[in-house]
Amino acid sequence: MTTGAEEVAMKLGGRVAIVTGAGSGLGRSHALTLARLGAKVAVNDVSLASAECVADEIRQAGGEAIGFDTSVTNEARVGDMIARTMETWGRVDILINNAGILRDRSFAKMTMAEFREVIDVHLMGSAICTKAVWEIMREQRFGRVVMTTSSSGLYGSFGQANYGAAKMALVGLMQTLAIEGEKYGIKVNCIAPTAATAMTQGILSDDALARFSPELVSSGLLALVSEDAPTRSILCAGAGHFARSNVTLTQGLHIGGGEQAAERVVTNWERIGDRVDELVPGYGVMQLERELASAGGTGSMRTARG
Repeated sequence: MTTGAEEVAMKLGGRVAIVTGAGSGLGRSHALTLARLGAKVAVNDVSLASAECVADEIRQAGGEAIGFDTSVTNEARVGDMIARTMETWGRVDILINNAGILRDRSFAKMTMAEFREVIDVHLMGSAICTKAVWEIMREQRFGRVVMTTSSSGLYGSFGQANYGAAKMALVGLMQTLAIEGEKYGIKVNCIAPTAATAMTQGILSDDALARFSPELVSSGLLALVSEDAPTRSILCAGAGHFARSNVTLTQGLHIGGGEQAAERVVTNWERIGDRVDELVPGYGVMQLERELASAGGTGSMRTARG
């Protein structure tokens, strides 16, 4: 008879996970948590020493892990990392896109180089890593991908235009990949963490940092990567508190056209934004369909799938 702790440890038994940016902080916590849940873990970091240190922690605790050093923006090296993972364990079930950097500065003072650098690591890095495992997951008919978004992207944060833009873009990437991956058993979700890491030093007070242990975020991963995980969910996590964020659509109001249409939009602004009975659209085309129905249209459209 298994104990409750043993049952939890077997939740991800047989699964293979890759965690990017896992040499320290939140990524390290994610890797250790997945390993405790039974997953074999490929630990990625730009520093091989850091990646191997975390992998060794997992091995010393009785788990299986390998370390691999590469920037997530290096497509060739990311390909090598996936190949090594496949050679070692023969599959990739879970990808946690955690790697990131900060280049905080007000938009007025931010250079385009600083903007691009953050976009490249957070957005393009996540896209590169996901693309590298996508066909593997499609062939397996199983995959779990977690993008790391942020309240800075969802709601805005002074001095983080580059970071916020990248993080909200990851929500859009999640939305579409979840739709495209559905028939292949691939589920894609986002986590929006608040954790005390090197990236939050100087942003949170010492008292707040003490309450935001990374482990209190990583506890939410199981819900996003398990057999019966949801898809297209945004899980906000910090200090042991969990909430879900949604991109919603109000019922709105049909304004129509004509010379006075612009003025009518202004006059009815509050009614257009009334959040009573707002929706969480199941797909992007739903906005078009509702607009067409509101206008009394009967047309239809075809969408490309595959």
